[in-house]
Amino acid sequence: MKDEKLQKALARMGLGSRRQMEEVIKAGRVTVNNGPATIGDRVEQGDEIRVDGRQIKYTAENEKRRRVLAYYKPEGEVCSANDPEGRPTVFERLPKLTHDRWVMVGRLDINSTGLLLFTNDGEMAHRLMHPSSEVTREYAVRVLGDVTPDMARAMTTGVMLEDGLAKFEDIKEGGGEGVNKWHHVRLNEGRNREVRRLFESQGLKVSRLLRTSYGNIALPKELRTGRFLELDRKDINTLTDLVSLRPRYGTGLHGAAKEKQERIRNKPLKARRTENSSRSTGPKSSDSTKPANRGTRNTSDRNNRR
Repeated sequence: MKDEKLQKALARMGLGSRRQMEEVIKAGRVTVNNGPATIGDRVEQGDEIRVDGRQIKYTAENEKRRRVLAYYKPEGEVCSANDPEGRPTVFERLPKLTHDRWVMVGRLDINSTGLLLFTNDGEMAHRLMHPSSEVTREYAVRVLGDVTPDMARAMTTGVMLEDGLAKFEDIKEGGGEGVNKWHHVRLNEGRNREVRRLFESQGLKVSRLLRTSYGNIALPKELRTGRFLELDRKDINTLTDLVSLRPRYGTGLHGAAKEKQERIRNKPLKARRTENSSRSTGPKSSDSTKPANRGTRNTSDRNNRR
């Protein structure tokens, strides 16, 4: 059985990035087999690892089943495990894990909705979020005001924001009537409120923002707000291929879990709204201002058939 570097193992288990784990190790907060750990130490199955005295359940990378959830975030939920203001968080509705944890892939602000991915593979999450991976995110954005050709050109050429140059890879009209128009945009990074700030740089106000895809995974059409679906092996492997991770044995749904997901796809569960939200967060079929579609790409056969 292969061993691996301690900082990589801790990052893979979702405790933080490799750089953050290196700082934790340097600070003397990690022990391996009751001895102080140092950067570069290697660990394997059977080693006792503790961080701040808490034992970490270690499973070798090639033995841990890789899991990914697609969650439809409603407006009003915070992308944090705990919120000091007591607001509902995106983690509250996820299934519980034993000796493991869900790691969020990217973020959405409290007023945004749409696709959030969660995985139990910290290394996978880190690679999917890292700017060097240039994983594409797609959004449906309802804008108050007209996006002129000059504005669209500026936002795809590049706008200097307070944290550096930002741009959309693509922007297309998505329908709508009156002063509210939908647009579909793509970008290859996920800085804080980047989509909103790009439109604001042109004097435009974003009234609705829905993430429709992350990488090769589109927001499933059968998924309702406040609900999640677990991805099967084929969809998970499309994500790992994006960031050059090897497929892992046992990945995907099996037995009763697979049957349950099929039932949900055939008969979607009703939307679950956030308690403090007074309105629906997803576009309604009767809403004349809804986006023309929720995304331009899909990666699973079931979505291609729709």
